[in-house]
This record gives sequence, C-alpha cells and structure tokens, in this order.
Amino acid sequence: MRYSPTTMIAISRIKAITLDLDDTLWPVWPTIGRAEAALQAWLSKNAPATALLSAQPEVKTAVRAEINARHADRAHDLSFLRLASIRALLQKAGESLHLAEPAFEVFFAERQRVDLFEDALPALAFWSQRLPVVALSNGNADVHRVGIGQHFHASVSAQSLGVAKPDLRIFAAGAQAAGVQLHEVLHIGDDAHADCVGALAAGMQVAWLNREGHDWAHGDTRPHLDVKDLHALCAFWPDYKLIRRPT
Repeated sequence: MRYSPTTMIAISRIKAITLDLDDTLWPVWPTIGRAEAALQAWLSKNAPATALLSAQPEVKTAVRAEINARHADRAHDLSFLRLASIRALLQKAGESLHLAEPAFEVFFAERQRVDLFEDALPALAFWSQRLPVVALSNGNADVHRVGIGQHFHASVSAQSLGVAKPDLRIFAAGAQAAGVQLHEVLHIGDDAHADCVGALAAGMQVAWLNREGHDWAHGDTRPHLDVKDLHALCAFWPDYKLIRRPT
C-alpha cells in the first residue's frame, strides 16, 4: 500500500527547496544511452581500435569496474570516472591518450540533452517564483547546459562537494546555499535511500517523488510526502494553479 502521510508536511515552514535532478526532473537512462551512442560514434571515427573494444560489453564493463575499484575515493565524481574509463580503453587499444578529453566532451554534451518529465517545468516555474531552489545531485548534469538554470538559486553536486547523498554534508551544503536552516528546507527526490533517508537524517522535510508507486522499505522513519508526480506535490501550496505544458 502506498504511503502518503499528507497531514505531516508543514508548507508554512518551508523557506527553500533542494531538488534532485536525474529521474526527478527527467528519466536518466535514456539520456545516458544517447550519450553512450554519441561517444561510440565519435570513437568509431577518431579512435577505431578503441571503438572496437568499447563495443564489447564485457570489455567495457571490466574496464569500468577496474577504474571504480582503483579510484574508490572518487566514487562521487562521475565525470572523473567516465574520463578515466575512456582513457583506459584508449590505452588498452594502443591509441593516443590525448583523445580522452575530446571524447569525454562528446559524451558530456549529449548527457546534458534531457527529455524533461511533463511536470518539471511547471513545478520549477512555480517554486522558483516563491522560494530559492537548489539543485542537489549525485550526478553530473549541469542545470545551465540542460537549459533550466534560470529556475535555480544555486547548484550543489557530489562532484563539486566531494561527498554524495545520503551523506549529511551535501544536504547541509544545500541549505547553506539557499541561506536557510536545514529544518526550513523541503528536499524532493526519487531515490528512497539517497534522497529520502539522507534528507530525513539531516532534519529536512522530505517529499519522495515515487512515480512508480514503490513500497517504502527503509524503516519506520518515512518521508513527509509520497507523491506520484510534481503536480501532486505543488498542489499542497494553497496558491498553486496547475499549468500543464502544451501538447
């Protein structure tokens, strides 16, 4: 049964919002898939031996696992790990390591081309006119390159801070960026553990964006809200008017 303790949230206490990005504002895996395809096409043209290796899933998986193990202290930095993996494939194929940076830029540029959920822009427009909104992400999307930077007061990432959700320090950094106390923040995210458990431990109010209707499986301490989309969350503000994107 879906858990929706709607009477527990205190909208009047919310002075800022911290907001996850991947799988909250857009589905991430289609984006990563397109970025992987763009990288593969670039390698086929500019580093064909590396492209042949990269086209073998078992080789690419093994290289990435080796990079992750070697750089466990950089697990929060997805851009670093991606670049290191590209460099390792180039080295394995005997091609120039100088190609690593331009290859990564091809991947990274495509990674910023996202397909927003239909509720994302109306929610961002509504909140950003009323409260400071801070992006709080473990990923490496750039809200400005994505094209939604105008809605954000600030952006805090695991890459820039050096720690990832659910570490309490990233939530504290989000509140600090908004200029408010932790208990004055509503954190919104899709990941039950990284977003919800972490933000609850930090003392924030928490809205779990549970688009698929999953059961809560993280103990008795639950998010203040369990919502199916951002329209449903915005509706808790008394002055919210639903404005859907044109179809």
